[in-house]
Amino acid sequence: MRPGGVRRGSHPATVPRMRVCHHCGRELQLFSPKVERTAGCPYCHSDLKCCLNCRLHDPGANNQCREPQSEWQTDKDKANFCEFFEFREVSLLTQPGLGGAQSDGKRARAAFDALFGKKK
Repeated sequence: MRPGGVRRGSHPATVPRMRVCHHCGRELQLFSPKVERTAGCPYCHSDLKCCLNCRLHDPGANNQCREPQSEWQTDKDKANFCEFFEFREVSLLTQPGLGGAQSDGKRARAAFDALFGKKK
């Protein structure tokens, strides 16, 4: 058996995805796929329907959103009326602080070292 518990030739198990608060990073148990504008995190009380919790949020895109028809939102951490909102889901493998990669920089460095060997 290889590290990670996956046998050679078998398909790896799907990694469970979860919804986390952008502010406190705690896992949220949402029972409805639709998030109301007034919904808040039960732990830190920050707004849930905001750009920072949206799957389409991208700081490098126009209006900082991958949806071309979205309107500019000035406060990315405040609730808004965006009709394109889709809650961002993360996995344990990609979420910093939950046993996953610490940062994009460290993940890139690890991939580089694995490809070319560690710098001495």
